Amino acid sequence: MNPNNESLKRETRRHFFKQAGFGIGAMAISSLFHEDAKAQANKAPHYAAKAKNIIFLFMAGGPSQVDLFDPKPKLNQYDNKPIPEELVKGERFAFIKGTPLCLGSPFKFKQHGQSGAVISEILPHLSKHADRLAIVRSMHTTQFNHAPAQIFINTGHQIIGRPSLGSWLMYGIGSENRDLPGFVVMLSGEADPDGGKALWSSGFLPTVYQGVEFRSKGEPVLFVSNPDGVNVQSRRSTLDTLKDLNEIRHDQTGDPEITTRIEAYELAFRMQTSVPELIDISGEPKDIHELYGTEPGMKSFANNCLLARRLVERGVRFVQLYHRGWDTHGNSVGSDIAVKLPYLCMQTDKAISGLLTDLGNRGLLDETLVVWGGEFGRTPMNEKRNGSNLMGRDHHPRAFSVWLAGAGIKKGITIGQTDEFGYNIVEEAVDVHDLHATILHLMGIDHTRLTYRFQGRDFRLTDVEGNVIKKILA
Repeated sequence: MNPNNESLKRETRRHFFKQAGFGIGAMAISSLFHEDAKAQANKAPHYAAKAKNIIFLFMAGGPSQVDLFDPKPKLNQYDNKPIPEELVKGERFAFIKGTPLCLGSPFKFKQHGQSGAVISEILPHLSKHADRLAIVRSMHTTQFNHAPAQIFINTGHQIIGRPSLGSWLMYGIGSENRDLPGFVVMLSGEADPDGGKALWSSGFLPTVYQGVEFRSKGEPVLFVSNPDGVNVQSRRSTLDTLKDLNEIRHDQTGDPEITTRIEAYELAFRMQTSVPELIDISGEPKDIHELYGTEPGMKSFANNCLLARRLVERGVRFVQLYHRGWDTHGNSVGSDIAVKLPYLCMQTDKAISGLLTDLGNRGLLDETLVVWGGEFGRTPMNEKRNGSNLMGRDHHPRAFSVWLAGAGIKKGITIGQTDEFGYNIVEEAVDVHDLHATILHLMGIDHTRLTYRFQGRDFRLTDVEGNVIKKILA
């Protein structure tokens, strides 16, 4: 037998089990950093931060801006008539074929608050917070299909492999809680986001910075609980032995992922106590459940909003809630603007309003940045896929709306303007890199200085672009 071949086999087995260990460890990775990992990152903010925590409410699928935040009377006048050819000449759509017909909004808009912010009637609860919001009507992106667009707005690049916004924040400034992950993700809605776990991946950053998925029903974090027959004492003894073995191996190889594995196991052990207490919302007062519309033990966006407050209250740096289902094409019954959009708003509107109220009452909104948005907008034209007579809109990357509220944000302001059909931006265009630069700025980070060297060059979240949206800053 060739001894060299035997050596290769042994190395292959080691490599397999090491990688398998990383996969399990990634389920419980957080903000607890080994000194070797700390040395790679600049943990101090570049300047005084306005925000300590972020809650990102991501409406996966693409909310319709012309039905929620950007009313277009001209569009209603042209309803069911061809959109001006000069707007769409040479345009490539995801599903629209032939000559697109304008689709006016079936919903009414009204001004709210002292600011006079214009918000749709299907967001009655959010409308009460008009004077807290900074609405941006002029967002745009380079991607018009869900997965790449979601990956782009979460990582700054449309292809899988880059670190997510939350991972960059963890790398840059870490978290304040040793017993919980610093970057938590929760899902609700019809299905998981199209971009999958790449949306909260650490990419080429050390895996210690990866987002951890929490579940509001069932086992809160997979693979953290002890198996049957294993008590706390035996688990602690096992982890101590594993730690000793891993440290010996780290001394031999210098592999930084070994420290990630150590921290993952240690955090998982502490989470066995911290997470069940966090996830159990049954002890919240009745008025809080009424405020959010929560039902303990159920999987819902409302429950996730309440959990988001409980997480930032405990010092978790970045909480991201994904609610899937905003893809209102109108190609089947129940997927149209007239029926599906009000239903989605009903699922989320009260909970978001409750979150803003609750954060405000507790003084947390002064230190927490809340961001709402999706990966792109919807076309001002009816999709009419396969001759459908339902009211549906195709994907629209050229213009969509987001809003921000809380720490460091100017209250009651609306910026950006689209043309009279809502098709193109005509004033104060804001791209994805600008949004990222602004979020990092509010967290005390200069986006041009937060870099990581990979494959021979320095990478950053905003690549070589990005400008802080100064007009929405307080």
